Amino acid sequence: MSWRRIRRKVNGQPDPEIYKEQKEALEVLIEEDKQGIIDLRYYDESGFCLVPYIPYAWQEQGETIAIESGHSKRVNVCGFMNKRNELEAYTIEGSVDSAVVMHVFNEFCKTIQGPTVVVVDNASIHTSEAFQEAIPQWEKKGLSIFYLPEYSPELNLIEILWRFMKYEWIEFWAYTDFAHLIQYVEGVIKDFGDKYKINFG
Repeated sequence: MSWRRIRRKVNGQPDPEIYKEQKEALEVLIEEDKQGIIDLRYYDESGFCLVPYIPYAWQEQGETIAIESGHSKRVNVCGFMNKRNELEAYTIEGSVDSAVVMHVFNEFCKTIQGPTVVVVDNASIHTSEAFQEAIPQWEKKGLSIFYLPEYSPELNLIEILWRFMKYEWIEFWAYTDFAHLIQYVEGVIKDFGDKYKINFG
């Protein structure tokens, strides 16, 4: 036995054949990324609010750190990350729908330097009719979409970034008010690859 955090899991299992096929296709893309043929980016959205994610902290004997909990505004981040710790991310104060996702994809297209493949999951905002209709325009700009099999978040490496931001890097000052939370989130985005790094092996 070991003392460690319990993680949430998705409510479902991928089709084994589709999972195997898509995982093998992703491995080809990973190799092409290593060779510099493409820039393989992992895309997803995540939200941050003032309800703390950290369950433990060093505390003075006889004193307990207490953070108010309850309803909170939410800052959402839409991110495009690769295994070289390069990140293009966009913060949104408000809900994220297909229109917002399409906007950040259009903005990201302005930053790409060559053939780029973006890994996405099957969330409805990524499979909507409007999103599907935009794909040919992005392909003309050098950006292709690769859909993961359903119920396979472990294949989307940007999930690791969200976990680090919520459980490893964040400090308590970020929870003191919403402005500090935004400051923390934008600080990680700005310093990712320098102050904040992930070893993908």
